Order: sequence, then C-alpha cells, then structure tokens
Amino acid sequence: MHMSQFHYLPLAPGFFSILVGLFVALFVVMLVLRALRRAYLNLGISSSAAMWLLIGTLIGSYFNIPIAVLPHEALQSDMVVDFFGMEYAVPPTEGLSGTVIAVNVGGAVIPALMSLYLLISRGLWITGAIATAAVALVLHWLANPVPGLGIAVPVFLPALATAIVALLLSRENAAPLAYIAGSMGTLIGADLTNLDKVSGLGAPVASIGGAGTFDGIFLTGILAVLLAGLYHRQSTQSQ
Repeated sequence: MHMSQFHYLPLAPGFFSILVGLFVALFVVMLVLRALRRAYLNLGISSSAAMWLLIGTLIGSYFNIPIAVLPHEALQSDMVVDFFGMEYAVPPTEGLSGTVIAVNVGGAVIPALMSLYLLISRGLWITGAIATAAVALVLHWLANPVPGLGIAVPVFLPALATAIVALLLSRENAAPLAYIAGSMGTLIGADLTNLDKVSGLGAPVASIGGAGTFDGIFLTGILAVLLAGLYHRQSTQSQ
C-alpha cells in the first residue's frame, strides 16, 4: 500500500478546474470591488486570510488521511464516475485489501477548524448548532451511495440549502453561519451519518469531505464570502 494512493484530486481534472475557475473569478471580483475587503471582516477574518483559506482548501483536497479499512471488499478501480453532471476520479486499488476510510484535508480538516474558530469568535454556538442540524438533515436525505465512489450529494444543493437556512436564521450573521452550516452540515449529514452505507460500494477510498462532497463544501465557502459582501453592501446603503 502506497501513501500516494490516498492523494488524488476529488474530481476529474476538467471538473476540478471549474472550481479553480470559480476561485479565480472570486479573486478577480475581490480586486475589482474593494468593498469585499470589509466583507471578509464581516465573515470574521481578514481578506488575505479568507483567500488563503480557499487556497488551502483547494490544495488540501488532494490529500486524504487514512483512518480505517473495511476489509474483504471487492473494489472498483481507476475509473471515472459520473454523478449529477460531475465526474469523479476513482483511484487505483494496488495494495488495497478493502475500502479505506479517510479524512480529506481540504474538505474536512480545514473547514472543521475554520468552523470552530467562527463558532468561538462570533459566539454562534446555539444558532450555529441549529443551522448545522438543519443542513445536515437535508443533506442526509439527499445523499446518495454511489458505487466506486462512496457518498455523494448533487454539487449545488449544499450551497442552496445553506443559503436558505443561514438567511432565515440571521441576516447579520448569514456569512459565518453559511460557512459553519455548509461545511459541518455537509460533513455530518452527507458523510458521517452515511458511513454505514459505504460497505459494498467497492470504493477504494471513501473520503470524508473528499470526492462526492468536497465540491459542495468548497462552494459553501464561496457562498459565505458572497453573503458577507451582500450584507455589507446592504448595511452601507442603509446608513
């Protein structure tokens, strides 16, 4: 078993480039609209920290930390799985005896740490828990076990569900709530509560926050920034 088998892009290269393109587009908007600099502060971090957060999320998506193995699994290998218009790369199975349960750095570790920071710094424990629970319930219902891949959700649904929940609970804190609920709600509702469905799917690596859910988690990060900019703009106009 080689560690390189756990490090791979969560999407097929063409589709991963779409996420990179969205990130670049957001970066251009940030340069053009200087008002977004204050929007990041509304999210709870500086503009440079927010950009490094998204960069770290993209780079970290390549790395998976193995934590357990489901033995005696018939594995599918080295293929591309199409789900809801997105293509996901299935890694090779050389040296694997069963499905490896892993944690994705960009899609789970970084979002979890950032969510914890926002919960502490903004004091959103109760509202954050409610928002996370609501998003988790929706995504648990919408999550799909996909042969060869693991658990997946349609790419735009986490961001859509998160936007509705965050804006209903608190317009003032919609941005940090969107990040917290979108990240943790997806990880809990789609991945963690569906781990029992991974067995028998033939996935070489079932990555928590990785292929199948990473794209949705990354988009909720962009959504949080956009909500921060929108709320700041409305606040400025009302003054």
